Amino acid sequence: MDAIAPSATSAALPPLMPAPLKRLLESRLESVIQREPDRGDASRWRQWRLDDRNWQVAQPVTFTPYASARPCSARCRFCSETLADGGAHAAVLRPGADYFDRLRAALAALCGLPLSYSLSGLETTDDAAWMLAMLDALQEHAGRSPVENSVLYSNGAGFAGSAGGRLIERLQGFRLNWLELSRHHFDAGTNQAIMRFRDGQLIAAQACFEDTLAQLSRRLAVKLVCIVQQGGVADLTSLKAYLDWATRQGAGAVILREFSQLGPAYRDNVTSHYIASTRVAIDGLLAACLADPEFTAHSRLRHATSGYYFWNVVLDFRGMEIIFEASDYTRMHQRHDSGRVYKLVFHANGNLCSGWDPRRNVLLGTEPAPTPITLMRAPRSADESPRP
Repeated sequence: MDAIAPSATSAALPPLMPAPLKRLLESRLESVIQREPDRGDASRWRQWRLDDRNWQVAQPVTFTPYASARPCSARCRFCSETLADGGAHAAVLRPGADYFDRLRAALAALCGLPLSYSLSGLETTDDAAWMLAMLDALQEHAGRSPVENSVLYSNGAGFAGSAGGRLIERLQGFRLNWLELSRHHFDAGTNQAIMRFRDGQLIAAQACFEDTLAQLSRRLAVKLVCIVQQGGVADLTSLKAYLDWATRQGAGAVILREFSQLGPAYRDNVTSHYIASTRVAIDGLLAACLADPEFTAHSRLRHATSGYYFWNVVLDFRGMEIIFEASDYTRMHQRHDSGRVYKLVFHANGNLCSGWDPRRNVLLGTEPAPTPITLMRAPRSADESPRP
């Protein structure tokens, strides 16, 4: 999800936030960050010409070079890339030999447009060579065009391997603003039942994950990501246990995400059934926290964010930042199909799109796509339920 710096503040609570939570939070927040620009607010839109067409581009806007160099190191049961919405899957495409030439050409076409980098897709760290070359291209662009923030979403697998130290050092030099690192439960067996790391992935072991987290935290700002769900962190008791574990690890921030609302565009399959059967409502979990004397004695509400397809509420808890977050894919698709640009994604087929489908909402097309390979049901890495 795009947790990038806001552009404006207002007292209006997010329209996607459930009404009971709005009533609970009314007048209790320090501010509400309006990240989605009003359509009539000229100061929040930039006109940009791509492929002989003028586009209205939201500010702020994030750019994602979709990571699909190899199948993901995990097979998360909720993975958005295994949902069926009738569109093409970016995960089935692999970058060709001229990928980085195409990436640089797309970035050149955006030169002068303020961006933030949102680094996600499958698992970016799984292919160290691809990741390092991608960071080189992005850093070159940042040297000549405004880039406001950069965030990496990861399951941590590549950091636990032989290239881990090199990747961490490179990200520090890249001036990454923060890393969102997924761990959906504090018990390794429970987490593995959710994330299903492939055989041989060291990060699946609890001791390895905690050691990797410590190494990352010494060099980078890290936010732990937990997607709440039945069988994992599902209620106040399990949430407190997760936060106790995160505190022992020295974590400065935890993001608690609800599965994205899917809507009727998604056909029934194994993934959608899993999401429906294990969903935990984040507004209910937040309300339970705010009703708990022990929790409220050590917490302070800060602000909410209203995005174009998500909302969140941020509070301090014992010196740790806690973010409760929810999103709606129907709203996301509506915005992506609106004729305005809310998101920029560069896919392995060389298309720059205003969404996650590599053949839809194409802003800048290049040569025909590489031949798709058979999708191994490889999930996106752990940022998602909300797409970044």
